[in-house]
Amino acid sequence: MPANEASKPLVFVTRPIAEQALTELAGFARVDLWDDEMPPPRAVLLERIAHADAILTLLTDRIDAPVIAAAPRLRVISNLAVGVDNIDLDAATRAGVAVGHTPGVLTETTADLAFALLMAAARRIVEADSYTRQGRWRTWGPRLMLGRDVFGATLGIVGWGAIGRAMARRAAGFSMRVLYTTRERKPAGKPHRHNKAEVPGARRVALDELLRESDFVSLHVPLTPETRAMLSAREFRAMKRGAILINTARGEVIDQRALYEALASGHLGGAALDVTSPEPIAPDDPLLTLPNAIVTPHIGSASHATRLRMAQIAVANIRDALAGRLPAYCANPAVRLREPT
Repeated sequence: MPANEASKPLVFVTRPIAEQALTELAGFARVDLWDDEMPPPRAVLLERIAHADAILTLLTDRIDAPVIAAAPRLRVISNLAVGVDNIDLDAATRAGVAVGHTPGVLTETTADLAFALLMAAARRIVEADSYTRQGRWRTWGPRLMLGRDVFGATLGIVGWGAIGRAMARRAAGFSMRVLYTTRERKPAGKPHRHNKAEVPGARRVALDELLRESDFVSLHVPLTPETRAMLSAREFRAMKRGAILINTARGEVIDQRALYEALASGHLGGAALDVTSPEPIAPDDPLLTLPNAIVTPHIGSASHATRLRMAQIAVANIRDALAGRLPAYCANPAVRLREPT
């Protein structure tokens, strides 16, 4: 290895990412790539990070306190995701390790998928495709594959962050009535920062009212102790009969067994999930037996342009931290960066 190459910091990349981003990373670091679709086993992860200055991770990599402690040279963990619930932020901060993430860039792409799932569930598109492929389509009929109207319906958005608001903007094109709920508190005497000017006509309500009034409920909250299993049997019972649930947030924000029961009983009209608990969903999960449940493999940000931009931001976060700066997108901005060793 040339002397100038040996002097570069070492970055462990836990999965193949966009080739252009890997090339950018190789311009200032030595790249140790785990070239497999599946995450590196824990023993391999611990071995490969022992001398790493940075790790580029995916949301399926569990970076807990023991992993961080096993990497004494580590200065940055760069997560190719918006959420960082797979990383122990407190342990990273104590160790002087910055945690980068990729917010903003996937907002529109994820909202596209969420609305596509809403449409697919409402009009039973997956069922209809399967019906055709099985040779069951014999003729046109007035009762064949009846679905739900989207135009003019009520959409309830749980979580009023960037993706939730992007979902609401799409709903406006279908003249949907938009209700939303958020746990964010507004200072006394000041308007809520997510005001009506951003999404004309959207109205903030309590969760119970949103569930009771909505024809479609779309989840856009981060996974926190407060949001874990926030929709369970009680909430599903509170939803309008025949309502449809869309989840592109995290699988753990719903009680999946309770969702199955609400769908199987006919109380809910359908569900479209891009996230499950666990991931991947078990092949024998009862949800997969239901014709009114759509499950996709966590593809909310899966467009060529978005995944490339996410990878480039993840690389830029590493570049910043290795240069002694907080990453431009830092999930633990209070961290005092560890000195290089």
